[in-house]
Amino acid sequence: MTNHPYYQWQMVALNEEFRLTENTFPPLSAGEVLVKVAGCGVCHTDISFWHDGVPVKHSLPLTLGHEISGMVVDGEAGWIGKNVIIPAVLPCGECELCRKGRSNICRNQLMPGNDFHGGFASHIKVPSKYLCHVPDFILNRYPLEHLAVIADAISTPYQVVKKSELEHGDLAIVIGVGGVGIYGALIAKIFGAKVIALDLSDEKLALAKANGIDATLNIRGLDTKSIKEKVKELAREADAPKTGWKIFEISGTRKGQELAFNLITFASTLSIVGFTMDKVEVRLSNLMAFDAKLIGTWGCRAELYPEVLALVAGGQLDITPFVQTFPMSQINEVFKNTLEHKYTKRSVLVPDFN
Repeated sequence: MTNHPYYQWQMVALNEEFRLTENTFPPLSAGEVLVKVAGCGVCHTDISFWHDGVPVKHSLPLTLGHEISGMVVDGEAGWIGKNVIIPAVLPCGECELCRKGRSNICRNQLMPGNDFHGGFASHIKVPSKYLCHVPDFILNRYPLEHLAVIADAISTPYQVVKKSELEHGDLAIVIGVGGVGIYGALIAKIFGAKVIALDLSDEKLALAKANGIDATLNIRGLDTKSIKEKVKELAREADAPKTGWKIFEISGTRKGQELAFNLITFASTLSIVGFTMDKVEVRLSNLMAFDAKLIGTWGCRAELYPEVLALVAGGQLDITPFVQTFPMSQINEVFKNTLEHKYTKRSVLVPDFN
């Protein structure tokens, strides 16, 4: 398929419209496959690259998109014809970090839509080593394009919930229940937590409540002290613990991070999932005084993807209410609307190249 044409929507400059380009497939090296894209999710990280100027590792023009599902159509014979999810972080599998179980932060990692051309395209060339195979029976429940959200929106919060050491009966507080945050809240619930969701959107909070989250709070216009008192009240009503709170900051905003830090109490664990370029001023001594922990997370270990897929395949995690699809030709409109917070669900772009 070396001379076969394929198509990409490429970022050409900061805040400029994506441009449709036609290319021919590059040759595949040993250990690489060509995947026909079924769907590619629009992530806050993509917005950060395109709008906020967060540096990418590949020179422009660059095809963004790291939340990808599709079918292998060329490359290693054992993979051809298989439906797959491409991990958003592709590790080397051999370095010290990989050997220590930290492959998600492998310093030799490759990220689609950052280190090389990503998934806002008809096809993508990727290493095959850590592809996550999607068995056919799962496609009786979900279309393959919907499963793209597993590559980041679901796998990232799955990893951080595991890292937080959340236990059955703990209180989990999730700040920001949009594309990634709603899955964080649902996964914490699956793990047995009492979950309180905080957001500025009544629509997002209603969706969370309708899908089993214990309590919600719209924090618009409230100061930190008021929010903390209301969280304590909701925790009492849910018969949740007064200590050991697991706090997940997923809004990716300065105010969200400031609030999350101020919610720390005795034996808390604060997990930072959302990203912002803004700096936050906090008193780190609170970590000492409350004997608390502060942790970060980057993507998800590729080795955990089968566990995440199993939650979806087994019906424990229903993704249907939280995904909306658009033709990939609407990429410029979708990015603009995402930037303006017009969507309450995760947007997945589906190739519609002629």
